[in-house]
Amino acid sequence: MSTAVRRDPTRRRTIASFILTAVLAGGLALNSATAEPAEAAVVSIANATQFTDTAGSPVHAHGGGVVKSGSYYYWVGENRHNDNKFRYVSCYRSTDLKNWAFVSNILSQSSASELQSANIERPKLMYNASTDRYVLWMHKENGTNYSEARAAVAVSNTNAPCGSYTYRGSFRPLDHMSRDIGVFVDTDGAGYMYSAARENYDLHIYRLTADYTGIASLVANPWPGGHREAPALFKRGSVYFMLTSGATGWSPNQQQYATASSLAGPWTAMKNVGDSTAYGSQTTFVLPVQGSSGTSYLYMGDRWGDSIGSNVNGSKYVWAPITFSNSTTMSFSYFAELQIDTAAGTISGQGGSYQTVKARHSGKCADITSASGATGAQLKQWGCNGGSNQAFWFKDAGGGYVNLVARHSNLCLQENASTVTQENCGTGTNQQWQVQTSGSYVQIQSRATGECLDVNGASTADGAAIITYTCNGATNQQWTRTAT
Repeated sequence: MSTAVRRDPTRRRTIASFILTAVLAGGLALNSATAEPAEAAVVSIANATQFTDTAGSPVHAHGGGVVKSGSYYYWVGENRHNDNKFRYVSCYRSTDLKNWAFVSNILSQSSASELQSANIERPKLMYNASTDRYVLWMHKENGTNYSEARAAVAVSNTNAPCGSYTYRGSFRPLDHMSRDIGVFVDTDGAGYMYSAARENYDLHIYRLTADYTGIASLVANPWPGGHREAPALFKRGSVYFMLTSGATGWSPNQQQYATASSLAGPWTAMKNVGDSTAYGSQTTFVLPVQGSSGTSYLYMGDRWGDSIGSNVNGSKYVWAPITFSNSTTMSFSYFAELQIDTAAGTISGQGGSYQTVKARHSGKCADITSASGATGAQLKQWGCNGGSNQAFWFKDAGGGYVNLVARHSNLCLQENASTVTQENCGTGTNQQWQVQTSGSYVQIQSRATGECLDVNGASTADGAAIITYTCNGATNQQWTRTAT
């Protein structure tokens, strides 16, 4: 997906100043009274969390994407009611990809009669340099089931990414079903839309009309029968990459990608990337971050709330730096935290090294109950099984202490009047632990109370609570740490 990089509307601009770069889909309106922002600094972003905006409200940009305009990145996405039906396409902006300010809702139920009861999914925004307007494409359903399988279009009434929009309606492209969707602006200015078709068994790439609001032709159907969805198209150098997931509803699965030197193909076969669940996420977008040191590529995924006991608005965001071993091979790994420098165009991660913690007396592992992603979930012991809810990052908290960060949730272990739960990571001493060596084992001691992690009653049963208790050197307070 390509972004149109352009100056803010508050500044003098000419069409010739627009530079088409590599990924598209996002958008927040610039307020004409907004001053040019200061250059972004290096930021650290906690991964696999439900981001909040600068006002402290959850960022609802699910299934969306990001476009760069001037010094700002603009993020648009799904904002739903608690029953998962469409409420808004919401818009946010940021200079550093960490601090997101809400700007506006560019589409709502009142935008058209057919949106009053609907599902609107995976909205993607593209800028048309020749018309000086933004075009929003999205997947539209009737709000009851998935029988419509239509694409929908809205067009901005001004040249601001998050100004007012006029809804143009929905349709099936060239009479084909259209579900998970994306858009792409190539370096020659040609616009493309791509979407899952034929009950997700095909993935069509369409060339758009000159104004990007209609379908000109079907360019390719490279993987007939592939049963793929959640497509994200981007270009690196002269190579096109298509990243997709399997079609397993809200549940995460193995992401795959293919490459080509032309959108018309030939495309390679799909091959695996990431782990077997894309670290508990589904592809939504790939963002190039271009700066003084080059261009990095950021995988953006949704950990859908419906897969972790919530709803779409309870979804979390999973991001990962993409690496390339050669021009046609990509990979990405999970990190608990990302360091992003948008000015330099660099992305790195830390927290990729995790350990299991096994009780000496029972041989069982510290485990977050039922792999819950919710705050308040309790720490217990369970048979060691390699689950990400049994893997912890011993993050340096300074002063000889560590935070214990659960890999599956990116939440920190916290002592609460002897019980131990996972909570949003903070700076309290009840989330700080000291690891003390005792022969071949370690004791893990709370900074707040001085008490040690302890399997309650020295039980050997699955599900026995791990608490804090006066340190006594017993085997139910002795642990081994093993790299996962």
